[in-house]
Amino acid sequence: MTQLLIKQYVRSKGLMIGLLLLFITGVVSLHIGKVFLEQQHETIENTAHAQKEHIDRNLGFVHGHIGLLLYYIRFGLANEAPALAGLSIGHRDIRPPAQLVNIRNLEEQKNTSELVNPYYQLLGNMDFSFVLIYLFPLIIIAICFNLFSEEKESGTWQLVSSQSQKPFRIIRAKILIRLVSVLLVLLLLFLIATVYLSIPLDKVYGAFVLSSILYILFWFVAVWFVINLDKSSNENALILLSSWINLTIVIPAALNNVVENLYPIPEAYETTIDGRDGYHNKWDQPKEPTILKFKEHYPQFSKYEHPEDQSFGWFWYYAIQQMGDDEATEARQAMKDKLYARNRFTKLIGYVLPSVHTQLSLNSLGKSDMSNYLNYMDALEQFHEDKRLMFYPMIFENVAISSEKWNEHKLEYFEDKRETEWIYLLLPILIWSGLLLWLSRTKMKEQLK
Repeated sequence: MTQLLIKQYVRSKGLMIGLLLLFITGVVSLHIGKVFLEQQHETIENTAHAQKEHIDRNLGFVHGHIGLLLYYIRFGLANEAPALAGLSIGHRDIRPPAQLVNIRNLEEQKNTSELVNPYYQLLGNMDFSFVLIYLFPLIIIAICFNLFSEEKESGTWQLVSSQSQKPFRIIRAKILIRLVSVLLVLLLLFLIATVYLSIPLDKVYGAFVLSSILYILFWFVAVWFVINLDKSSNENALILLSSWINLTIVIPAALNNVVENLYPIPEAYETTIDGRDGYHNKWDQPKEPTILKFKEHYPQFSKYEHPEDQSFGWFWYYAIQQMGDDEATEARQAMKDKLYARNRFTKLIGYVLPSVHTQLSLNSLGKSDMSNYLNYMDALEQFHEDKRLMFYPMIFENVAISSEKWNEHKLEYFEDKRETEWIYLLLPILIWSGLLLWLSRTKMKEQLK
């Protein structure tokens, strides 16, 4: 019986065309991921080259105070995308993969990025996660929605029921055949991705594959539940397509608006304004209060003073630059707190919506989520602070420019070392799948009575 069902399935041109289109779309998404990774790598390489060229050029022009040289020189920190990000691009397509900053006010440098066509950003990338979350369920619905209802509508179910003590075995066999075929397409795409994107075979990749398989299983369980409701084929299609639209588009979009209204971020503007005003206004104010605040921030630099007979000094100048960041601290921290709150709330939504949960999981595993961006911003702040602490004494003591080994200042790299959250990865999707399986079993027992 199983062999006959497999032959019927293979001979169905419509079903095979659906799987072929799914495979082709998946391959296209892998190429898009490959191009994205190459662009990221190229940008980082260009940034490293630009930093070296930038330092060498300024060394050739600036021969006076080291404070003047460090006014111009910028140092880079890269947030290199792992190969797995090619499967789930997430937020990385709107964030620069590397940033160059000098030791002046940081806040106005943070959001510097390349210009991107806003229409392209609106469309987004058709990466593998898009194909998985949006297109795989559609194919699953198309090949499974009428498995049971078609038997009843054609009149063959009564014949099958009279000749078999367990007629539902045939329906289970049909859906299992379709499950295996879809999983084969999925695993084939992963096999191609492993080679094409040079993805290392580690536990993170294993978690990515497992999360994708669980999402596919959820949709097969959802279809199994609907076809056991004993509805017509048209009703099954309507229920499943409505579920797909709501789970993948309508509800996530509505909840996104809820998140934005619950956690508005006016502090993003305030941070920039406070940072700029924090040092621009100091030019028209007495120098002593600024220097005092700077020494309170850095007690280790208390021995340095601004020359009383001079209107300008590098000690005072970098003190006002520091005040720009210090006076934006409150707004910056408030903005961070709200971004973290948004992130936590979105993860909670993932416990309710399998589509959101899977997208968040894939982005997290690919280090392309909001957490990665926030961690990179923290690392950039620490990187900037380390450069300040390194160069401040050299500026205040007016050491010779030639005393520093400038060729050793190369692009540095940030590494996101988060561990895989296995409970969050597995629990929500297993709960929903288990619940639907239990309800399906209950419904099936009712029909057998």
